[in-house]
Amino acid sequence: MKAEQSTDPKPPPLPVLLTSREVATALQVSPATLCRWRQTGHGPRVVWLSPYAPRYRPEDVTKWLERMAA
Repeated sequence: MKAEQSTDPKPPPLPVLLTSREVATALQVSPATLCRWRQTGHGPRVVWLSPYAPRYRPEDVTKWLERMAA
């Protein structure tokens, strides 16, 4: 007897999202500094999962760092 194979397409993988604490640690700044940058529009691009859950895509943080180095 053959095992049944699923014909459902596999969903695409979800992007990696970093927390504010993870980004702040990577940038060697406090979470409060990252929050201030976010509020003033000077930090990396942010994705909001809810009003209290900001997340960051690693590629957005890298692009922001590259712009800051110029």
